Amino acid sequence: MLIWKDLSAVAVPGHAVVTIGNFDGVHVGHQAVLRRVGELAGGKALSVAVTFDPHPVALHHPARLQPSLTTLDERLRLLAATGLDATLVINYCREFAALTPAAFAADYLHTALKAKAVVLGHDARFGADNRGTVDTLRGLGAELGFTVETVDDVGDGGAGPGGVGPAGSRVSSSQIRRLLLEGEVAAAARLLGRPYALRAPVVRGDARGRTIGFPTANLGPVETVIPADGVYAGWLAGLPAAISIGTNPTFTDGPERRVEAYAIDRDDLDLYDQAVTVEFAQRLRGTHKFDGVEALIAQMNDDVARGRKILL
Repeated sequence: MLIWKDLSAVAVPGHAVVTIGNFDGVHVGHQAVLRRVGELAGGKALSVAVTFDPHPVALHHPARLQPSLTTLDERLRLLAATGLDATLVINYCREFAALTPAAFAADYLHTALKAKAVVLGHDARFGADNRGTVDTLRGLGAELGFTVETVDDVGDGGAGPGGVGPAGSRVSSSQIRRLLLEGEVAAAARLLGRPYALRAPVVRGDARGRTIGFPTANLGPVETVIPADGVYAGWLAGLPAAISIGTNPTFTDGPERRVEAYAIDRDDLDLYDQAVTVEFAQRLRGTHKFDGVEALIAQMNDDVARGRKILL
């Protein structure tokens, strides 16, 4: 996939089919829009996504900014996996935010991207003060020579057992964020279309896990949403794992939250200073303070046994 981070770098031979959005998480709702972009492009035009960095909220309402589901690099990797030909990453600054809907459509969609079609969700907004709507863009497209198509929302099926479906509220990044913060990683995975993942370097910890028979990889600073405190079944660098999030209350009462992952039945891994991916399958339990190390070890053995059944 081509990645353009400056308008001057854009080069479209022929025409493009374009979609616009933040695409945080590249969830199943985004995927439905991106599939339609690919279908309309049909190999005869470039399929292109226009996205923003930083998130517009960071400029307009910084106090409301929430952690993202994906970093920019992760977002671009997920967009590429959908089969897109190119992504234009726009630096969302005050100058860009001040563009009128007409200027954005003319300068970006028509002149730079040579759009022949634009695909959006029903409630898409664009231009200064979000004044542009789908109807606005249709009118501008009629003048500039591109069509506008909307894609129906993907329902969340209630985000309960059974997964994504036509019922319930529409799938959104904010909804997935809420589920993760409640520890509902399995429901979040259904809305993402894949397990939720964290990626960070492995750093040295207290080595306490190794001394009690459960050597863990301790993740360094994480830029994205960290699920609720608790113990989860999941994967560490592709290996079945038990994952702990919290402050280790049995040993400490400090405020520092940690993400630690034990690769089930493996004590030979050396991942220090490597960037690893930790994926979440299912929450096993909340975080508890145990009466001593023996009680903790007994519970960890039970966690690992349950994780084995789920993952293997």
